[in-house]
Amino acid sequence: MRYAIVIEKGNGNYSAYVPDLPGCVATGETVEAVEEEIGAAIRFHTEGLKTDGLEVPAATSIADYVES
Repeated sequence: MRYAIVIEKGNGNYSAYVPDLPGCVATGETVEAVEEEIGAAIRFHTEGLKTDGLEVPAATSIADYVES
């Protein structure tokens, strides 16, 4: 499944979260690092849900940019 992620720049690092998977977060020193980390976090999170017999939420969020 393909999930939308949000990456935010912090003080000295980046953080990411998945709107469709509450609690699924990651950090990294670079955008590339946080993308790798959030990918691993998504796999870990969804496998944990399956192991616990819970439904894995469908990917429903849409990401886009708006000119202002």
